[in-house]
Amino acid sequence: MPPASSVTAAAYAVLAQALPELSVTELGQSEPFPDGAGWVRAAQLAAGGPALETFLSWDDEQVVRDYGHRARPDVIASFGLRRYSWPACLLITVPWFLHRRVPRFPVTHVSYDRTDGGMRMAVRPPTSFACLPGDPAALLPGARVVRDEEALRTEVRAAIAEHHEPVLAGFGPRARRRGRALWGMVTDEIVEGLWHVAGLLGPDEHERARRELELLLPGATRPYVGTAAFRDLIGPDGASLPTRDRASCCLFYTVRPEDACATCPRTCDADRVTKLTAAAAG
Repeated sequence: MPPASSVTAAAYAVLAQALPELSVTELGQSEPFPDGAGWVRAAQLAAGGPALETFLSWDDEQVVRDYGHRARPDVIASFGLRRYSWPACLLITVPWFLHRRVPRFPVTHVSYDRTDGGMRMAVRPPTSFACLPGDPAALLPGARVVRDEEALRTEVRAAIAEHHEPVLAGFGPRARRRGRALWGMVTDEIVEGLWHVAGLLGPDEHERARRELELLLPGATRPYVGTAAFRDLIGPDGASLPTRDRASCCLFYTVRPEDACATCPRTCDADRVTKLTAAAAG
């Protein structure tokens, strides 16, 4: 049998091939986390101290550089949280989607760097993971075999919540958001991250991700907010344009109102059709 550290390696290799700007390095059990400019431990973000302030300064500088003015501090904190949560959710959802394995990553096991032209994550290999009966990895130490697909979806929700609960405690006061609003942000990153990556893997996987996410987030699955919220609009040529309704607002409209995203709760369907049609043509 392969070592336990490899139960997620194949999934992260597929992720790196589909999305080269995001890399995941699995460290040895005694290997130190990378250090230096840009790297921050998830546990430091959860602590909400100077490391979080340094982390958010990147978002502050990016907004000034790209848009010529500063954003409100709560907007900057919301940007920073979303930009961390998007790849952090993929650490769990990609192995589940590809290989039906659900790793657990407490905040002490993850480090992140987004200052070198991409996104880099370093993780301590999971000491526990859930899988289905019949998976060869079920014989490995740390494996927890669950009875069926619904039980595995429960593990996905629990693993993401375990990682994010302390992270939200760190970001929440600066983002001026609480409970439902924060978990709405995480709900959106679960859905949009995996849907995006699946789209890079091909149209069949894109559609499969939609079905899987609708089952993962059917509603009433606390602490998450609402459903995956997919729906279809009709383009000017009669083609179907898949979209979704975000559970929360990313607040980008406060920086550039005319460029609100296509899934923003503030964006009407007519504007969505325009944006989605242009994106499809591009």
